[in-house]
Amino acid sequence: MPFKKDFLWGGATAANQCEGAWNVDGKGISCADICTGGSYKQAKRITPVLEEGTFYPSHEAIDFYHHYKEDIALFAEMGFKVFRFSIAWTRIFPTGEEETPNEKGLQFYDNVIDECLKYNIEPLITISHYEVPFALTQKYNGWASREMIDIFTKYCKTIFTRYKGKVKYWLTFNEINGATGNFGAFLSQGILNEGTTDFMHQVDNPKQRFQALHHQFVASALAVKMAHEIDENYKIGCMQIFATSYPLTCNPDDVVLTQQKNHIMNWFCGDVQVRGYYPSYMKRFFKENDIEINMEPEDKTILKEGCVDFYSFSYYMSVCHSADESKENGDGNLLGGANNPYLKASDWGWQIDPKGLRYSLNEIYDRYQIPLMVVENGLGAYDKKEADGSIQDDYRIDYLRQHIEQMKEAVEDGVDLMGYTPWGCIDLVSASTGEMAKRYGFIYVEKYDDGTGDYSRKKKKSFAWYKKVIESNGEEL
Repeated sequence: MPFKKDFLWGGATAANQCEGAWNVDGKGISCADICTGGSYKQAKRITPVLEEGTFYPSHEAIDFYHHYKEDIALFAEMGFKVFRFSIAWTRIFPTGEEETPNEKGLQFYDNVIDECLKYNIEPLITISHYEVPFALTQKYNGWASREMIDIFTKYCKTIFTRYKGKVKYWLTFNEINGATGNFGAFLSQGILNEGTTDFMHQVDNPKQRFQALHHQFVASALAVKMAHEIDENYKIGCMQIFATSYPLTCNPDDVVLTQQKNHIMNWFCGDVQVRGYYPSYMKRFFKENDIEINMEPEDKTILKEGCVDFYSFSYYMSVCHSADESKENGDGNLLGGANNPYLKASDWGWQIDPKGLRYSLNEIYDRYQIPLMVVENGLGAYDKKEADGSIQDDYRIDYLRQHIEQMKEAVEDGVDLMGYTPWGCIDLVSASTGEMAKRYGFIYVEKYDDGTGDYSRKKKKSFAWYKKVIESNGEEL
């Protein structure tokens, strides 16, 4: 049996994609709250002033805020050992800068955590998951300002202290390395540059993005150190997008280009957060892109003293790279690159590559030698209800089965794998398009892109399948 006896099987969500109740019980406005709905062809827009008659998916989402007991009971029925969710920063500090935290927000997460513990489900909490308080964007332009470090660590101290003894596992920033590309500045850094109306295509400022990343690295390291001081049982992880990349051909130009892309996208942030220092290959990148990172004298020590305990990542697809720019036109692949002729794609054009997960797990573990966790992996698909009301999502079962099989292979290869939390264990709003139509979950939610739906929950075929997977510790697939 390759998986450990205490392997953490579960599922993952994010507050802005599932909670709803966007202005309830003192919650402030987050960056996610000003992103409009969209479609695959027309991604979400940012409206810095809330517009009447405009659909904002996070405002209602699937109303986990009022359904959390029902949802966690369903997760328990599947046998979850862990539930990954995020805290909405603006529930705790509505503008980020209040003197005292919002008690109703703190109590809500007490309730969610207690509900998990009732079923012996470990909470795995993401501290910042794509929803910087919008007031901090307006005042400081988000993480572009060093002021954010103290604001963030105050937030961390509040929740680390409040939930001491109840929570063991934490992640600092969701998919922090998304900001190495120009689609990450608003989502993860709260940076809103003048002229921006489309959150996927900001007026880009690489100097600002990488400076903001430095501020996040320092804040993450300070949070890790603080967490260990508050509770020696806390385990703090980083969280990366792992964008597995292959050379399109064996042309050495393709191979070198792919290595360079991997350095920036896949390794840079992990190298800083796991090893505690900037890697040497970034010197040339910064020089050639006219980027100079402003560091305070103490920053190098902070990074070294705040290395994470484990490495977690999302894995959905792989990409290819070609030195021939005319071939770098992969349709649908969120991270660009060239299409791989050997792979099929999802309904949204994301190429499906289970073996790439085994390859990635080996590469990451060989590099860092700390425990790993796959905290996002799943298939966004159009689910339809049959005449009898059932949802026969065999395609999702096939996708997850193939990826779990490759996780098994990686464990046999010697990888120390802690757990697996497939993305969107219950249907929620898609981060990339703002749609409900792009469904991921084991549980169907009656909520639709036209705003209709009664929020009722229904088990899909994959629900019973995943329950067996967990019961058998991955043996019955």
